[in-house]
Amino acid sequence: MGRKYLLPVWMMWLIPLFSAYAAPPPSSEEKLSLADKIDLAFKPYADGWSKIVFYEIPLGGVRIPLVLVILILAGLYFTVYFGLPQIKLFKTSLEVVAGKYDEIDAHEPMTLYGDPTPNEDDIPETIKIEGHHGEVSHFQALSAALSATVGLGNIAGVAVAISVGGPGATFWMILAGLLGMATKFTECTLGVKYRDIGPDGTVYGGPMYYLKKGLSKLGYGALGKFLAVFFAVMVIGGSFGGGNMFQANQATAQFMELFRIENPNVKIVFGAVLALLVGIVIIGGIKRIGKVAEKIVPFMAVLYVGAAILILVMNFKLIPDAFALIVKEAFTPRAGLGGFMGVMIMGFRRGTFSNEAGVGSAAIAHSAVKTKFPASEGIVALLEPFIDTVVICTMTALVLVITNMKYNLFEYGQEIKHGVELTARAFDSVLPHFSVILTIAVILFAFSTMLSWSYYGLQGWKFIFGRSKRADLVYKTLFLLFVVLGASVQLGSVLEFSDAMIFAMVFPNIIGVMILAPEVKKELHRYLEAIREYKAKKQRKE
Repeated sequence: MGRKYLLPVWMMWLIPLFSAYAAPPPSSEEKLSLADKIDLAFKPYADGWSKIVFYEIPLGGVRIPLVLVILILAGLYFTVYFGLPQIKLFKTSLEVVAGKYDEIDAHEPMTLYGDPTPNEDDIPETIKIEGHHGEVSHFQALSAALSATVGLGNIAGVAVAISVGGPGATFWMILAGLLGMATKFTECTLGVKYRDIGPDGTVYGGPMYYLKKGLSKLGYGALGKFLAVFFAVMVIGGSFGGGNMFQANQATAQFMELFRIENPNVKIVFGAVLALLVGIVIIGGIKRIGKVAEKIVPFMAVLYVGAAILILVMNFKLIPDAFALIVKEAFTPRAGLGGFMGVMIMGFRRGTFSNEAGVGSAAIAHSAVKTKFPASEGIVALLEPFIDTVVICTMTALVLVITNMKYNLFEYGQEIKHGVELTARAFDSVLPHFSVILTIAVILFAFSTMLSWSYYGLQGWKFIFGRSKRADLVYKTLFLLFVVLGASVQLGSVLEFSDAMIFAMVFPNIIGVMILAPEVKKELHRYLEAIREYKAKKQRKE
């Protein structure tokens, strides 16, 4: 992409940092720390950018962020357009992850996009990729993407949703996850279809590529380039903040809380150790990230979801009552919880923000998969919101509702600031000292999220600054420095700014995905036809 985009990227991040140093000294006797100065310098930028990204529109007596409306409508559109892929393709997705159709990829006599022979699928400016079909397996790609979405949102975010919106928020959270399945399927299919693969087999993919190449193919070249660069800038900023600093900060806070440590120097040491561990993995690229993720994600699932299942089994008699309460309060919430619309919005907001369907980040991880059929990975990707929101978030919500029914741990309608603490209290009420295990889970969630977001940010970085080893090293060095910074200081405005950058990715991504949806339908047709032929051949052999 060249260096001409370097200025816009650094303007967004470095102007507030430089202004922190240039700011006049505080009038009070107490001097502000550098962290406080940076936080204050970022505040006007964070507030302004958040107001744009999370602009609210009035709906049913409450205000709802426009970005959330876009994500919900997109999920509904793709659900209808592809004819309920959440149900129709669910069994196939499990079979693809299990490797049932790997043989199709291994023996299908065709080439991917970029073959110099002109045909209707040829895309100009792509690299010839015969012999190279990706870097990771379907399961590794799914694990890498899940490791970015399964995290604090499932533990802390659900607790906030339940505390504010009541049990009914769970129903709308589940619905948000189901709608997100259709969106993830669409964007991740495009991620594979329009990826670039270098001569050494390295994959470069994600919304940057399908926005640029896909829209160019349809005659919207200028729009595609603008949206691609905008997305790349946002994913870089989001990777440093929400995908890195916030994770490091929360993992450190949970560690300090567990061991009742007050010495601030321990934060720096913890951050340095965390950065070292992250560095060891990300130096190896997506292959090593995929291998680590495929081990961490199932372990986290066993650790966290296993404990939730244990609590539910111990209180199985209350499960029907809990579900009844969830459904009842989804439509007739108790007074003081913002009414029906308030509960619905809270559930949708937490569910959608948890699985990141529509943000486009997952398409970056899935684009590295070994496959000749883009739709095969889109089908795998629709499992993500199901696992993340429908399963894990629901598990957390049920534990919170059931333990609150038994022990009256908190009052519905009162927002809490630290969701992790409420979830820990709920688990501790049934499993004493579970907070120790929860701390391990939080640290693992944070670690795995940082791994995946380092890859997302690196892909955006390479799209803008080029694919040199030097650019690679600069980004990874900066990323590791931000790990230590995030663990050491509390930078509320910086994190608010980066969160807004992550959800700003929705706007260019959804525009591109909506326009390119017909391409996804063609790919789905092609893959399902290949499966039918494969099954027919297998039956003939038998």
